[in-house]
Amino acid sequence: MNVIPAIDLRGGHVVRLRQGDYAAETIYPASPAETAFAYAAAGASALHVVDLDAARAGAFANLPAIEAIVQSVRMPVQAGGGVRSDADLEALFRIGVARCVVGSMAVRHPEVVLEWIARHGAARICIALDVRGDSDGVFRPAAAGWTEAGAATLFELLATYSDAAPGLTLLCTDIACDGMLSGPNLALYARIRAMYPQFALLASGGIRDAEDLRALRALGCSGAIVGRALLDSPAAMPALIAC
Repeated sequence: MNVIPAIDLRGGHVVRLRQGDYAAETIYPASPAETAFAYAAAGASALHVVDLDAARAGAFANLPAIEAIVQSVRMPVQAGGGVRSDADLEALFRIGVARCVVGSMAVRHPEVVLEWIARHGAARICIALDVRGDSDGVFRPAAAGWTEAGAATLFELLATYSDAAPGLTLLCTDIACDGMLSGPNLALYARIRAMYPQFALLASGGIRDAEDLRALRALGCSGAIVGRALLDSPAAMPALIAC
C-alpha cells in the first residue's frame, strides 16, 4: 500500500481543514514547494495536491503553487480541486501533473467524467468522492468543496463508474473524519472493497498512525492519503511514509 502525503492549498499556503470547514483552517509556515521537498526527503513516492480555493469556486487559484510542487520533486503528483472542463484537465497535464483528481464533476456529471476516462485512460484520472453519512448510515458525496450535497448515494454513484475501466482509482474521504486524527472509517472502506473490488481504492480522512495504515492495508486499500498526521509531526514522516 502506498502512503501518499497530502498538500492542501488555499491562498497559496499549505493548510488543513477540519471536517471540510473552510472556517476551521490551520495554516502551515512552509511553502508548498518546501513541503513537497520535505516529503520527498522523507521517502514519499507520490504526492496528492488539492486546490481548495478552486474546489469551492470552480476556477484554479493555486496553479502556480501546484506547478512549483511538480517542479520541486521527482515523483508523480496527482492534483485536483476545481476541475470542471477539458481545459482544466489540460492545464494540469501541461504543468506535469501525472493524474487529475476529479471531485465535483464526478458527482454532478458522471457522463462527462466517463468520457474523460475513455479519452485519457484510467491511469490519468482519479475520481474523488468526499462523503457525509446521515443518521441512517447512508453516505452521499459532496461537491463544490464540500459545500453541496449530491443527489445520488455513494453506492449508487459507484455503480455508475464500476465498469468504466479496470483499475480506475477511487479516492474516498469520510468528511466527518477529515482533519480530526480520530482514525479512518474502516467500515466504509471494507464495504467499498467488498462491493467494488475492481477500484484501486485510496483511503483518506482521520489517519493517525501506523496502526491505522496497517488496518487499511489489511482491507486491501491501494493507498492512503495522509495530511495532518504528517504535517503536525515532521519527525514521524519517514516512519509513516514507510508503512
